[in-house]
Amino acid sequence: MENSGGHTISSKEKNDKYHRIIEAAVKVFARHGYYQSTISQIAKEAGVADGTIYLYFANKDDILVQIFSYRTKQVFERFREEVNRADSAIDKLKNLVGRHLEEFQRDRDMAIVYQTETHQISRLAEAQIKDMSKMYRDIISEIVEHGQDEGCIRKDLYLGLVKRFIIGAVDEVINTWLHSGGSYDLVSMADPLVDLVIRGIGSRNVTVNLQGAQSE
Repeated sequence: MENSGGHTISSKEKNDKYHRIIEAAVKVFARHGYYQSTISQIAKEAGVADGTIYLYFANKDDILVQIFSYRTKQVFERFREEVNRADSAIDKLKNLVGRHLEEFQRDRDMAIVYQTETHQISRLAEAQIKDMSKMYRDIISEIVEHGQDEGCIRKDLYLGLVKRFIIGAVDEVINTWLHSGGSYDLVSMADPLVDLVIRGIGSRNVTVNLQGAQSE
């Protein structure tokens, strides 16, 4: 492996100091915010000299990009694995949402960095974030289409709206949990959230026309 500065890194170095620096950076960014964090703080957290950082990364921006290229991407790849374990569309959606909340609950620092950076107007890891977002949207599309084939999901849905609905709901659940200081079990929100997605909030005897008039 060769870092941004052209330094060749051995496999042993990569598996040791490289990942120590990545993990340290996640903690520092979560604690202080990306822009307030310094290379010195990351080096101290990782237990290395400041100069060692530059053997692996070009600068602080490069560290953030690498977090999304490797650390966060690994988490998102686990989502796919979890979805593939289930057969029905509803179970696939439960697995996706459940694993998402589980991974972020297990690593709250990573959740903070991810949620913060993906909501920035100007994002340093724009390409990596787009790739992960596409991966997530594609999984949801597959689940919805699978559910439509099974007959458990309506066929008259605007798929783009469904994807935004699910992603937005998961995003808000995570943000609320983070703002609470992680004071409750995030994973316990998975099944109620999926139930809400599948069943909606209207009772079965209520219909709403296109003008918003309600009848029973």
